[in-house]
Amino acid sequence: MPGANARAMEKARALDCDAIIFDLEDAVAPDAKAAAREQVAAAVRSGGYGHRELIVRVNALASRWGRDDVAAVAGLAIDGILFPKIESAAEVGVAIDAIDGAAGRALSMWAMIETPRAILNIERIAAASPRLTTLVMGTSDLVNELRARHMPDRTSVLHALSQCVLAARAYARAALDGVYLDLEDAAGFRAVCEQGRALGFDGKTLIHPSQIAPANAAFGPSDVEIIDARAVVAAWQDAQQAGKGVAVVAGRLIENLHAAEAERVLAFATALEKNAAST
Repeated sequence: MPGANARAMEKARALDCDAIIFDLEDAVAPDAKAAAREQVAAAVRSGGYGHRELIVRVNALASRWGRDDVAAVAGLAIDGILFPKIESAAEVGVAIDAIDGAAGRALSMWAMIETPRAILNIERIAAASPRLTTLVMGTSDLVNELRARHMPDRTSVLHALSQCVLAARAYARAALDGVYLDLEDAAGFRAVCEQGRALGFDGKTLIHPSQIAPANAAFGPSDVEIIDARAVVAAWQDAQQAGKGVAVVAGRLIENLHAAEAERVLAFATALEKNAAST
């Protein structure tokens, strides 16, 4: 959500999304930075966003706005601060120090991963601190810096995307896929959502309300997946009670890892139901 767009931030209170990123960086013109900062603070203080996580993307700390951004938002009732163009473990530490100096509490840090240097350092970035909870792909900037091309199947950045998912899984961080800029290409958007989920991403960052429903459908468990997960958990529990190390569901061999994944799917579905009920 552009921090300069008060109307958009008002509408966000009714959107079926899991988190809102109030943007003070790319979506805000230089002469509107200060006003956007004030509007974001006012929107957060007014509340009404329900279960949605609230994140503020600040300008880079090296810019003339970054530290003022952090100082203005760190004390608000938000869930984290997203820093652009994080490229090293040292920068993670600097960002967390900036948060702590302004917030006085252990607020989470999110990191935009959007440069070649970030991809080369992604494991060290992910391992830098447990305060870093989420990696967010900046695919538009990454393609630009690679001097690559935007391809429908994203072959130009598949290696980078997979590297980030590997690091996220290795260090228990969330990984969010990058934005899709063509709002008229609904089929293309659905395809990259399915691809992102297949790669292992936890969700997708969005730039327009029309993208929310397709993203939820792609990244949330379907009714068929929930039914199957329940069957897997039940079969595994029966097998355990019978002293067996495996079970069979619809002709498929079920082991401990399948049961663990089924339990994760059911926990995810329960959380989504709870959020929907609170909206």
